[in-house]
Amino acid sequence: FYLHSYGLPNILEIDFEEMRYVCMMIFWGLMIPFIGTALGAGCVLFVKKELNPGLQKALLGFAAGVMVAASVWSLLIPAMDMSERLGKWAFAPAAIGFMIGILFLLFLDHIIPHLHIGSDKSEGPKTSLGKSAMLVLAVTIHNIPEGISSGAVFAGILMGNAEVTMMGAFALSIGIAIQNFPEGFIVSLPIKNEGGSRKKAFYYGAMSGIVEPIAGGITVLLASYVTPALPYLLAFAAGAMIYVVVEELVPESAEGEHSNIGTLGFAAGFVLMMILDVALG
Repeated sequence: FYLHSYGLPNILEIDFEEMRYVCMMIFWGLMIPFIGTALGAGCVLFVKKELNPGLQKALLGFAAGVMVAASVWSLLIPAMDMSERLGKWAFAPAAIGFMIGILFLLFLDHIIPHLHIGSDKSEGPKTSLGKSAMLVLAVTIHNIPEGISSGAVFAGILMGNAEVTMMGAFALSIGIAIQNFPEGFIVSLPIKNEGGSRKKAFYYGAMSGIVEPIAGGITVLLASYVTPALPYLLAFAAGAMIYVVVEELVPESAEGEHSNIGTLGFAAGFVLMMILDVALG
């Protein structure tokens, strides 16, 4: 895909060492969010008791804060910067992509059976799947737009877009990995508490994040085709991520007593992701 992005006439001019370096950076950039999920799921191998409700609220709020900040600084602002040639209409690709992302996640919510953390009532079509499988499906739905977002940013680098930097792309990947860590832990723990083995709980939790490098990799492979639509694609990922935040993470972090813990977690996640994006971008 790297060679294809340059076009056949220019292949002889490529520095193959540089090509190898860029490909390796993209590979690890796409894998970092999955590694974050797997490390979080790995905590279930050592934790014996249920997660403290206050800590769970803080972690959910933290994840929401990271996703909102990533959506703004890493996705929506670059999308509008890429559309400066449209003048006063520079907001249009970001606005259109954002709404399509919202509708896409709404569509997935309706066609895929899933169960939110802390809920006993499943959503989507009726199914015979167990609670564990539906919990994993819920997190998997979250992870699809995250994979697309990291893939879209690295695709921008591959195609030489000046609005996207390698450090900025890694800031997004690291931010997603940070919020995936508690998410991987939170989804694994109920599986263990339902009678599943620790290894099974770890496997299910880790595999909920495998869609991220897959979705990101597909986006990068299509880099030469998605470049004209890159502002729309970045905004699409932002819309899908915001849908997850508003639909699931914020309500779950604010449910019951001590909702201010989730709010503080949100603030911490938002500030951390903002710092990462500005400092590294």
